Amino acid sequence: MPTASNHGVTLHYAAAGDGPTVVFVNDVGYGAWLWGWHHDALAGPYETLVWDLRGTGESDTPAGPYDVDTLVGDLEAVLSAHGVGSAHLVGAGLGGMVALQYAHAYNRARTLTLYSTAAASGAVDADALDALALDAGPEASLSGAFSPPFREQAADQVERITEWRTAEDATGDAFAAQAAAMTGFSAPPLYEVTQPAEVYYGVDDPVVPSEAAESLAADLPRGTAEAVEGRHLAFVEHSRPVVDRLTALLDEFAG
Repeated sequence: MPTASNHGVTLHYAAAGDGPTVVFVNDVGYGAWLWGWHHDALAGPYETLVWDLRGTGESDTPAGPYDVDTLVGDLEAVLSAHGVGSAHLVGAGLGGMVALQYAHAYNRARTLTLYSTAAASGAVDADALDALALDAGPEASLSGAFSPPFREQAADQVERITEWRTAEDATGDAFAAQAAAMTGFSAPPLYEVTQPAEVYYGVDDPVVPSEAAESLAADLPRGTAEAVEGRHLAFVEHSRPVVDRLTALLDEFAG
């Protein structure tokens, strides 16, 4: 797996496919497994790039807390190391905040697709976020992520997700350091983030309330909001229609 370095912190990433680059930015604690459904659908006509946030997977785990600006620097290091001239950014939760800040700070971003993202830390329920940590227990930590029907009807898939989480997710101090970045975020002036932006939110998300996501979309000059049934990882639970929408966005603006 190739690596990038940001001030001595080694960051692991992986790329597949050939075409315009789509970069995925993880949510608090979650490993690159989070993007498996997107990756399978997009790799080929698009180049997909996934990376482990500091504290996650095979990337280094320096002492925290972390902040979004530091993670933006990590993202820039990854894109520079891979030779990416422009990219479509897809981020969830903390990753959506990183994508927002990156789009404001650098000129590589072409479009933004943001899942379960708020413009300010005050909209984030810190207790609900902490409850998503693997340390809370494999089953309990999925309660805020997926709806009860999904956990009951897709038991085999949930079991695989639990295995992936055990192998890749951030825990302990690393999770806390990433959570601090999410709960300490304040967005840049949103009127200056002029890329096409689609904001998706789970209607029952305990971490980022729907009104926060709708407000974010309304404040972005080219933002739209889309409700998805489910909780914090509604975009995984309903990956097929969400990825179809993402593909349509990419097809429109990737030329």
